Amino acid sequence: MSVYRSIEGNYGVDELNLQINRKDLIEGLGRGLRVIEAFDDEHPRLTPTEVGTITGITRTAARRYLLSLVHFGYAATDGHQFWLSPRVLRLGRSYLDAARLPRLVQPFIQRVSMQCGETVNVSVLDGHDVVYIARSNSPRVISIGYHAGARIPAHVVTPGIVMLATLGDAQLDAWIAAHDFSSFTAHTVTDRAVFRKHVLAARALGHWIAEQQLDLGLRGIAVALRSHKGECVGALSMTLQSQAHTIDQATVQLLPLLVDTAQSLRNLL
Repeated sequence: MSVYRSIEGNYGVDELNLQINRKDLIEGLGRGLRVIEAFDDEHPRLTPTEVGTITGITRTAARRYLLSLVHFGYAATDGHQFWLSPRVLRLGRSYLDAARLPRLVQPFIQRVSMQCGETVNVSVLDGHDVVYIARSNSPRVISIGYHAGARIPAHVVTPGIVMLATLGDAQLDAWIAAHDFSSFTAHTVTDRAVFRKHVLAARALGHWIAEQQLDLGLRGIAVALRSHKGECVGALSMTLQSQAHTIDQATVQLLPLLVDTAQSLRNLL
């Protein structure tokens, strides 16, 4: 099963601490977005019945939403099954093009990349996934890292650990209790108690280094990105080949670059 997904997720009302009156909401829009989100690598083509089962709406309603998506160019059909069209990528691209954070960090991560020769990423936490929103152009012919728009389960990448480390204990415990700790390698941490210890350790250290959680032979290093108010707005990270840098080398040579960059960005965020 692939864990890479490219459509940006929504940022919940709770994260923004807003109180929105339900009478101001367009429920149909929310259901339509859930229909789009029903498609993934395991469900590239779906019938209205299957969409209804996944989203919790009736088959008739699912069919109308699907036909509407076809009409507006966001889906296609053979009369039985439906699938998304490339136009859907505009939804995620709109965030990457319009949001301030990806544009602001780009020159900073590019400078770090040129200094150390590694690809640098910036990501945000969207529910239970880490979503990558910016990536440096690596000076190497073959680079390691995640392209903007990639979505990865938060427990298997270091940005997820450092961003979760900024949560309060109650929020962290609720997140852990609701998370699906899928295993991707023999090294993936799937025990909730062990994972919590790692997050608390990252909170104390101010960074996190982990290896082979998602892919064998790869090591991740990350620090949280904070605003001038001290709020976590994302994470700054690198993905490295394990044989290229020992943990000590990554700590001594690469971590200071991430820490200094995060500090430089703090007054701008």
